[in-house]
Amino acid sequence: MSDLEIQIPTTFDPFKEATNASTPGTGSKDNVHVRIQQRNGRKSLTTVQGLNKEFNYNKILKDFKKEFCCNGTVVQDPELGQVIQLQGDQRKNVSQFLVQAGVVKKDQIKIHGF
Repeated sequence: MSDLEIQIPTTFDPFKEATNASTPGTGSKDNVHVRIQQRNGRKSLTTVQGLNKEFNYNKILKDFKKEFCCNGTVVQDPELGQVIQLQGDQRKNVSQFLVQAGVVKKDQIKIHGF
């Protein structure tokens, strides 16, 4: 019985692949992660992380808010760096906007969620 190894199941962490990056928040080679988080009921929250640190996050947020007619904020996370949060499911809108604006290439965007 001592030869058997018991594995304890762990919970799923959607941010695990992003936290394994060497330097979070750099967009030069790393991917930009666009995620959706369920709030209460039908409400949801879209998060954008991994943009290059050289960009002004507040200006990008301002353009997001005007373009998508939603509210949002920039949150400072100790592990992930700066994260943009938007109200509603804006995953497709954000990815299209970032590609059209020339912020990132299409193959650098990873969309997560249902």
